[in-house]
Amino acid sequence: MSKAIILVDNGFEDIEFLYPFYRLQEAGLEVEVVGHKIGESYSGKKGASVMSDKSPNDLNLEDYEVMIIPGGWAPDRMRTKTEMVDLVKKVMKKGLVVGAICHGAQMLVEADTVKSRRLTCVRSVSTDVKNAGGLYLDEPVVTDGNLVTSRFPQDLPLWMPAIIKLLK
Repeated sequence: MSKAIILVDNGFEDIEFLYPFYRLQEAGLEVEVVGHKIGESYSGKKGASVMSDKSPNDLNLEDYEVMIIPGGWAPDRMRTKTEMVDLVKKVMKKGLVVGAICHGAQMLVEADTVKSRRLTCVRSVSTDVKNAGGLYLDEPVVTDGNLVTSRFPQDLPLWMPAIIKLLK
């Protein structure tokens, strides 16, 4: 069975975690939650709670097809953790499908992976994307090679089909 990674830390945007979690399962992927520490409980902004299955050091990227970076406050926390940022760098370099929504672009910026890439995100992160050399577009979904980005929860029904399309 193909596998997916969803990154997590405290303050994740609940729906931006839960929606892809279940949609990827519907598409036939085994979804693993990756946090800074294995077996850690993380809380969402609106009360959801999830447990990490793995930490970045527990992964063999040969087993995975896609990584999801939900938004909320979690990306701001994750970008201060070297192992989490290094994972994003490795996944982008390997060419796995990467889906980032809302503040998830902060992880892409921190991993230095947006230069010359077209992407979207929540408007408050757009200056960071531009300063990192990315081309910010205010669109519901932007696909640039293996990277699929979106702005906020209202874009979820367009974002996830674009990600799943790349997996087929």
